[in-house]
Amino acid sequence: MEGTTAGPELGTVIVGVDGSDPARGAALWAAAEAARRGKALHIVHAADTDNRAVYASVETIERIRAAGRELLDDTAAAVADLHPGLHVTTEFSRSPAVPSLRRAAGVHGTIVVGNRGLGGFTSLMLGSVGLKAAASATTPFAVVRGTDPGVETGSVLAGVRDEHDLDCVRYAACEAELRKASLRLLHVWNLLESVGDVVSMLDDVEEISDRHAHRLSVMAELIREEFPDLTVYADLEKSFSVAGVLAEASQGADLLVVGGRRSPGYIGRTLGHVSHSLLHHASCPVLLIPRQVNNQGSES
Repeated sequence: MEGTTAGPELGTVIVGVDGSDPARGAALWAAAEAARRGKALHIVHAADTDNRAVYASVETIERIRAAGRELLDDTAAAVADLHPGLHVTTEFSRSPAVPSLRRAAGVHGTIVVGNRGLGGFTSLMLGSVGLKAAASATTPFAVVRGTDPGVETGSVLAGVRDEHDLDCVRYAACEAELRKASLRLLHVWNLLESVGDVVSMLDDVEEISDRHAHRLSVMAELIREEFPDLTVYADLEKSFSVAGVLAEASQGADLLVVGGRRSPGYIGRTLGHVSHSLLHHASCPVLLIPRQVNNQGSES
């Protein structure tokens, strides 16, 4: 099955491997994702040999290259065993991991990494290279937690903040269709995030809740119209921890899709605190969909 009848274009799948078990698990997850999409899988090993050549011997660099190519061959063979009809390509990159993955993804590709790596130059460990790659991603970016895919639940979860997450929800709907799963839209609103005097607002909690529920309902109806064969649920929860609620809900999902956004007040690309927390604590793979940035530098 290639693509869906509605929603955004789902491109090729690019996975970074570094020899760790989580990276291997990510490669197998990425292969299944590429097979569902009817797209190719591109496996990248970024050894950063150009920078290492400054202080490493020629023999050391050759050993790194040989090990990297062997890793790529072994990973491709493991993928072929599970998905014999899948078109798989491999790339040994002499550059660091982040630019290598971004270059391979191009405009529409989805980048996939494991949640931990080996450490060092070829590490894709979340918290270092993985977080940097996620924060700078301009295309969909998935972090696969652990090595065991577990039992499928038949549900895709989409974290919804506001109307600007519509593209993210459409992407989640496409993912749900590909999996023949249902889609659950979950909006968590935190009273303390509202602007103004919290104490004076307490009498208006129900009114505020109704407004949140209405916006979520409108989005859910729009998705039902665009994806008529998809079962869509919409849930609203109040909590002081948005990330906590989404992380708990991820226990019943095959995939959590959230809109990647940058934290305000920081220079350069950064992850919002909710996205950052979910990449560390969600129970299922997390797919970040970057928000578009307009010419003034703000999110749209």
